[in-house]
Amino acid sequence: MSQVRSRDGTTIAYDRLGAGRPVILVDGAFCSRSFGPMPKLAPLLARDFTVFMYDRRGRGASGDTAPYAVEREIDDLDALILKAIAPTLVYDSGVMGDFSLPVRRAASLTMPAIVISGDKSMPVLRAAAQELARVIPGARLRTLPGQTHNVAAAALAPVLKEFFAP
Repeated sequence: MSQVRSRDGTTIAYDRLGAGRPVILVDGAFCSRSFGPMPKLAPLLARDFTVFMYDRRGRGASGDTAPYAVEREIDDLDALILKAIAPTLVYDSGVMGDFSLPVRRAASLTMPAIVISGDKSMPVLRAAAQELARVIPGARLRTLPGQTHNVAAAALAPVLKEFFAP
């Protein structure tokens, strides 16, 4: 385990696996580096990329500083991006904050983006994925057959590898 310090001084714990272009995996709200989908996905991507898998603030070995704000999570990600030395590819399986759709922020993205959803996910999650793909300029939408919101690492890894390939 390694650590970086976020802008507000909070310590963020992370693991680094593999070699190649960096990919930072951002896990869901109730997950950590040791629990959730990322521990299964990281080794599959580490064959081709340098994978950074971290504990979001207040989870696992990372610290926490009150009050909670989505902006602090973005600061944490910035600290990891600096550690990874951009260009950084970010895969986010979690919705930050209050689970509302960040349409204004998404519409301002200028980097290539892929929005991935399982065809067996709840309708509200599939609709959110469709809306994000619509508002992010140039985004691609991939719907994975037979997958729920908790997409299997074996189904997700090839899609991410294809997207991240130079």
